[in-house]
Amino acid sequence: MVTLMLPKIKLRVTGRTAALILIFALVTFLIILTSNNSEEPFNYRELKLKYTNPPNIRKWLLQDGYISVSGNKTLHPKCNSCVIVTSSSHLLNTDLGPKINQAECIIRMNDAPTTGYEKDVGNKTTFRVVAHSSVYRVLRRPQEFLSRFPGQTLIFWGPPNKMQQGSKSNMYHIIQRASSAFPNVSAFVVSPRNMGRFDELFRAETGRDRAKSHSWLSTGWFTMVIAVELCNNVHVYGMVPPNYCSKRQRKMPYHYYEPKSPDECITYIQNEQGRRGNHHRFITEKLVFARWAPVYNITFSHPEWLDDIETESI
Repeated sequence: MVTLMLPKIKLRVTGRTAALILIFALVTFLIILTSNNSEEPFNYRELKLKYTNPPNIRKWLLQDGYISVSGNKTLHPKCNSCVIVTSSSHLLNTDLGPKINQAECIIRMNDAPTTGYEKDVGNKTTFRVVAHSSVYRVLRRPQEFLSRFPGQTLIFWGPPNKMQQGSKSNMYHIIQRASSAFPNVSAFVVSPRNMGRFDELFRAETGRDRAKSHSWLSTGWFTMVIAVELCNNVHVYGMVPPNYCSKRQRKMPYHYYEPKSPDECITYIQNEQGRRGNHHRFITEKLVFARWAPVYNITFSHPEWLDDIETESI
């Protein structure tokens, strides 16, 4: 009896073992898959050590970096001094409007309006840098963003499959039609080659591959690089330094024109520490801007940036 039962017991144990091995393999696979789809937050101190010698932005060729949407135009550097007016609520109640209007060239971002906010942000625009996600919001209000500033230049950026002529997306053609309707406004899109440069610049400065680290570059990143390309001196209004959110106490709306928008520091920190999906690395970008400041003659105010920006953990 005992001899006859042994094979059955052995077979039963082997089946359990196989099942356990299968379960273990499945759990291990899921752990690896999850770890690959998540990412660790950027660490300031590691970032400071990882970056390599980045390319000189001022040596980039504007001619192959920006494609004219309508007509045979070329984007030329034409400003000695520029100001970037951010969309930050830090600009509210500053009465900076008259001072901003006196600047040689004024750069704004996305769909940040001036109507109703002239006292604090001015009412003149030389360049406007627009993300693919903001194209429709800008073009839906032509009186605010197109006809109001004859002679201005709009620079649109986005994935090449959405922003280039001949792409399946109709976004390029919508921009082209709007440009034709307002011939006094020049419109350009960032070329595919230049989009690659922006990504490579991020990798050189941070040691992280943008796509592999699930990072989205912000409009602020594109705007800062474009400003350096176009201007000898850049002053930025309303951008907080990288260590601001580790010190500040009061809540501030993310946009000056959206009083109910999320708190800016919550937005920055959630994006910086995001582990799944794609996120903007706002604080990391600001740390890079702090490095660029003495190299490219960039200054910041409202709030002021100290020369020795501390890189505390967020």
